[in-house]
Amino acid sequence: MVENGHHHHNHHPPAVVAAPPMIHAPLGAARGPAYPPAEQLTSLNYCIHSNPSWPQTVLLGFQHYIVMLGSVVMIATRLVPRMGGNHEDKARVIQTVLFMSGLNTLLQTLIGNRLPTVMGPSFAYILSVLAIINDFADEDFSSEHQRFEHTIRAIQGALIISSFVNIIIGFSRAWGDFTKFFSPVVIVAYVCVVGLGLFGRGFPELANCAEIGLPMLVFLVVFQQYLKRLHHRAHSILERFALLFCIALVWAFAAILTVAGAYNNVGQQTKLSCRTDRSYLIESAPWVKISYPFQWGTPIFRASHVFGMMGAALVSTVESTGTFYAASRFAGATPPPAHVISRSIGFQGIGQLFDGMFGSIVGNTASVENVGLLGLTHVGSRRVVQVSAAFMLFFSIFGKFGAFFASIPLPIFAAIYCVLYGLVAAVGVTFIQFTNNNSMRNIYILGSSLFLGISISQYFVMNTDYARSGEGPVRSNGGWFNDILNTIFSSPPTVAMMVGTLLDNTLDAHDAHDDRGVPWWKPFQHRKGDGRNEEFYSFPLRINEYMPRRYL
Repeated sequence: MVENGHHHHNHHPPAVVAAPPMIHAPLGAARGPAYPPAEQLTSLNYCIHSNPSWPQTVLLGFQHYIVMLGSVVMIATRLVPRMGGNHEDKARVIQTVLFMSGLNTLLQTLIGNRLPTVMGPSFAYILSVLAIINDFADEDFSSEHQRFEHTIRAIQGALIISSFVNIIIGFSRAWGDFTKFFSPVVIVAYVCVVGLGLFGRGFPELANCAEIGLPMLVFLVVFQQYLKRLHHRAHSILERFALLFCIALVWAFAAILTVAGAYNNVGQQTKLSCRTDRSYLIESAPWVKISYPFQWGTPIFRASHVFGMMGAALVSTVESTGTFYAASRFAGATPPPAHVISRSIGFQGIGQLFDGMFGSIVGNTASVENVGLLGLTHVGSRRVVQVSAAFMLFFSIFGKFGAFFASIPLPIFAAIYCVLYGLVAAVGVTFIQFTNNNSMRNIYILGSSLFLGISISQYFVMNTDYARSGEGPVRSNGGWFNDILNTIFSSPPTVAMMVGTLLDNTLDAHDAHDDRGVPWWKPFQHRKGDGRNEEFYSFPLRINEYMPRRYL
């Protein structure tokens, strides 16, 4: 009773038992695996310093030579006739450009960036070259051949002087120091636009002869991606050499159409694009010809030409740098440190100096399509690219053999570019894994850089008179000023790099230090920041004993 009598006064409400804390799994973890960031691509068969067997190395090197040949022929076909050159002049120019591409590729892979990058002719110089051609349009010459030689000597002079832009910003380490302002956020847009900005050389060129270009594009995808999965023995062969098989097949098809008369009653442009006998290179090229300095005569120096070419030299620097970052990813190497970027641009300037001395019609830059080929074949070997340089030198000397492959119709090359440029753009996206993908700040910067990089440059390209004067949207009284700005803003990677770097370093840069991926990126920008830098980028043999310490 007492207990019951006091029960009301001593009663306490039962303690509320807290529910166990809920453990929130990462979004989507219940639906599939999550992939952590990886500094190296997982599907590479050979990285920068591992090599296939010698027979495969030679075939892969030849494949790189074929791929870079398209740009050489495109540039020569576009510019040489405008300069007054004939088929013999065009064949000789192609030989010279090939010779210089081989030398510059060896220079970069041995003591420049040390990456498997082919150095080929740059489209960035076309506007400046057109301005030089236009300067001589009203002058009287005794023959068109004399006009050609006079024009190419003026181009030589402009290339020689403007090469010091790259030499100075490279060997002074100014460009390398500037690249320290990059972060993975900038690199994503920068490298993406290196590939996406070349869309004009893809399907628009392919469509000039769709009956050849489309089969090439379809066959390349089917052979390289689908047929290789049918049998394990065919896998590695088709993965690495499907490109050669497809070129041979479609080229033979184009030859059959040509011989059968399919293009006898079509327009002149269709004949030039589709027929296999319209390059006139085989009959025009000499059997043996060695390029040598000042083969066209004494260079002509004009200040108005030099300033425009300086703008092109800056653009080639930007485009090459973005291509180097893509190449390092496909080669399984760390991103090139700032001092490596500096010395590579310095040696690119030396290469342009040689271009001017030997008489190339444009300066050199890292070939985007060949970097895409690294990803297509899953072979990032440096030795393969060095072998490709040997092919360039060989075919530049023995002109008839080189002209045989240079007569491949351009829509075949354009179909190849549709795949290879896309691979370079896609590898740029992979850098985003080292940033905060959910940061609205990063999304804003990426979107602005990607869109403006393509949109602004497209405006300048659409409003440039490539067919006649070469004039662009900027038309002040200073022709040299116009050439510099029109050249710079016609380059998608240059615009994307400028927009991305400016926004990334001014929009809450300090507070977003981790979101930008700087902690991951920064060690790679210093010589001793990551132990692998020395492994990938040190000089071969004992060259380091003779190089200044600042470039090692």
